[in-house]
Amino acid sequence: MKAVILAAGRGSRLEKSNPDDRPKCLLEIGGTTLLARHLAQLAAVDVKQVDLVIGYEADRVIDHVGELSERPPVAFHFNPRFDQGSVISLLAARDALTEGGPVVIMDADVLYHPQILQRLFSGQAENCVLLDREFEPGEEPVKIAFSGGLIVEFRKQMPDDLEFNLIGESVGFFRFGGRVADAIAQACVRFEAEGLQDAPHEEVLRTVLLSDPAAFAFEDVTGLPWIEIDFPADVRHAEDVILPAIREDYPGY
Repeated sequence: MKAVILAAGRGSRLEKSNPDDRPKCLLEIGGTTLLARHLAQLAAVDVKQVDLVIGYEADRVIDHVGELSERPPVAFHFNPRFDQGSVISLLAARDALTEGGPVVIMDADVLYHPQILQRLFSGQAENCVLLDREFEPGEEPVKIAFSGGLIVEFRKQMPDDLEFNLIGESVGFFRFGGRVADAIAQACVRFEAEGLQDAPHEEVLRTVLLSDPAAFAFEDVTGLPWIEIDFPADVRHAEDVILPAIREDYPGY
C-alpha cells in the first residue's frame, strides 16, 4: 500500500495563524507539524511508500521530512502551479496513481484521531471513502450523499432535489484499488486538457465515484475527533478541542 499526500498549498487564509509563512502542511498543532503526524500514522499502518506532492516553499518541506525518523520512505512530486486548483497537485502524482496496486489519497491539512486512518485501512472494500455524519451545515464541508447504499453526490453544494437517505462530511482520505487510481489519473489529464485545472481535486474524484457508484463503500467515522484546517478559528479549535480529545485515547499524540 502507498499513500499520496497533497501538500503543495500555502494556506493563505491562515496568515494570522502562520506568521512565519510556512507551508500549510508544516503548521504545528501541539508542537508537532501536521505532516509529521501524517507520516507517523502511515508508518504505524505499515504503508510502504508515501508520494508527497509539494509546491509552496518546497525546500522547507523536504528539509522537514529529512529530519523525521518516524516515517515511511517518501518520494517527492513537485507542483510548480501550486497556486492553481488542487487538480494540478493530484496530476503531479500521476505516476504514483498509475503504477498499479492500492493507493490512499490524503489531504495534508487534517488533524485526526489515529483510528480514522486505521478504519480506512481495515475496511474490506477495495475502494473506500470516510464519512462523518456529524457535521456543521454550510457551504464549506465537502459532503457525500448516499441512497440505498450507493453514492449519489459528492460536493460542497448538494442539489435541492437530490434524494438520499444518508449524508456526511468527507474526511478527505480515500482508499482506491489500482483500476480506480488509474481512472483518477486519467480524469486529471482530461480536466487539464479541458481548462478545468482550477477545480478542486474533489471534482476529479466525484467524476470517478459517480461513474460507478456500486464500486465504492464507506467507513463511518462519526464520533472520532478530526478537523480540516482552513481558517485561524480551525487552528484554535484544533489546539483547544480536537487534540485534547485525541490525547484522551493516545496520550503521546
